[in-house]
Amino acid sequence: MSARKGRPGPRVLTAAVCATLALVGYMNVSSEEPAPRPSPRPAAQNTGAAGPSASAAPVPVPAALPGVGPLTRTRIPDGTTQALVVTGGDRNSNTATAILYEQDATGHWRRAAGPWAAHNALRGWTTDHRAGDLRTPTGVFGLGDAGGRLPDPGARLPYDQDEEFATSGVGFLGEPLEGSFDYVVAIDYNRVPGRTPLDKNRPLGLAKGGGVWIHVDHGGPTQACVSLPRDDMRELLRALSPDREPVVVMGPAADLAR
Repeated sequence: MSARKGRPGPRVLTAAVCATLALVGYMNVSSEEPAPRPSPRPAAQNTGAAGPSASAAPVPVPAALPGVGPLTRTRIPDGTTQALVVTGGDRNSNTATAILYEQDATGHWRRAAGPWAAHNALRGWTTDHRAGDLRTPTGVFGLGDAGGRLPDPGARLPYDQDEEFATSGVGFLGEPLEGSFDYVVAIDYNRVPGRTPLDKNRPLGLAKGGGVWIHVDHGGPTQACVSLPRDDMRELLRALSPDREPVVVMGPAADLAR
């Protein structure tokens, strides 16, 4: 039985690739100080020297999203003011650190939550994800839909509670996978935004994979997803706001810094 909160959309009752594979056991910030005001003084004699107006102040520059370079920043939509940055050590690393940032009214990015320990895919990261490659896609992706086997913990995104999120089996380290999909946030890689995370439509084709989620950590690397500890997943779900057009910025540190 499904309970979908938020905008309606078609849904598919079969689990997404991330869930399906799990069923067979994963083996398969400068605040700028204003220029000082000149002290009042008698009118000076005209020396003929010209210079900039003493009242002109430098134009403030918004603080960059920490760890994210100029090329990666161009991929973040203009309306986005919330970004989960997931940073891996290198392209072959399956552990990472996740920090949620929010942009304030001055354009500065401030840490809102984290850092959180995270896992990603067994073989690391890729800029050309393929189904079954055991790598997590690198890039900037929207975060607009959530769900899970358990009731909505207070998510602000549309939340789809469904028993189809149930999973079992063991992961790459022999750890139990049960409960991994109790809470999930769909990553908008090769999916149709606005639908349940369970939806299996793949706009780029099946060969490009899909079903890439942020979900509850099970203590080991994933197939392609990003995982966070259970309490951190709940905190993330309560923090992500559709009004902020949230994205995930994820990949190895060197790639994100470009």
